[in-house]
Amino acid sequence: MLDWLRRKPQDTPTLAVGGRSLPLAIRRMAQARRMTLRLAPDGSEIRVTMPKWGMTQDALDFARARIDWIEGQLSHARPVQQILPGMQLPFRGRLVTLCHDPAERRVIRLQGDLLMLGGAVESIEPRLARWLKAQARELFAADLADYAARAGVPMPPLALSNARARWGSCSSTGAVRLNWRLVMAPDAVRRSVVAHEVAHLVHFDHSPRFHALLGSLFEGDMGTANSWLKRHGRSLYAHFA
Repeated sequence: MLDWLRRKPQDTPTLAVGGRSLPLAIRRMAQARRMTLRLAPDGSEIRVTMPKWGMTQDALDFARARIDWIEGQLSHARPVQQILPGMQLPFRGRLVTLCHDPAERRVIRLQGDLLMLGGAVESIEPRLARWLKAQARELFAADLADYAARAGVPMPPLALSNARARWGSCSSTGAVRLNWRLVMAPDAVRRSVVAHEVAHLVHFDHSPRFHALLGSLFEGDMGTANSWLKRHGRSLYAHFA
């Protein structure tokens, strides 16, 4: 669980940016050697990662010195959109329309380009998020099994993430974490991230051997997949906080 999800409101410092008061979420990590800063995709808060021994005032000073950059990022940030019946959502690279009928079953069903569900309208968003994560886990498991077999390594443990800075990660113990929002991206983009992490199970670096293995594992064009994420990755955070 991220530190900024556990913090108490009264412990959160704020910073004035462009006429707004934004909370400063501080994440202290033992492995961090320097401070890094980013803005939440929806512009709701400033996030600073720093060494475990870092002080709150240091984080504030660090962010204040980068106000111009934060303001520039804030101008491009898009607030999270509310999930409503009739709206379109991305799923596996295509847009699907959310169709809600209170009289229908609560179970979400995908019929062509329609997502059908019933139940109370107030519970649509959390139920849809759970459904998407379940779909992501199923697809990731199949992708991992495929690439692990190709790489000649055991199937790694899988965990879903909602990381804002990484689409996937591989720990030194061989566990793979993948961002559930990739279920909204085209299949080739999602699979490129999975292939990348499986390649790290063999080469825990970005050496020529790693890239050679990745090229042999992934059936698509890695450059095209990476370009898609650079252009459209932020849009995957348009829904669901």
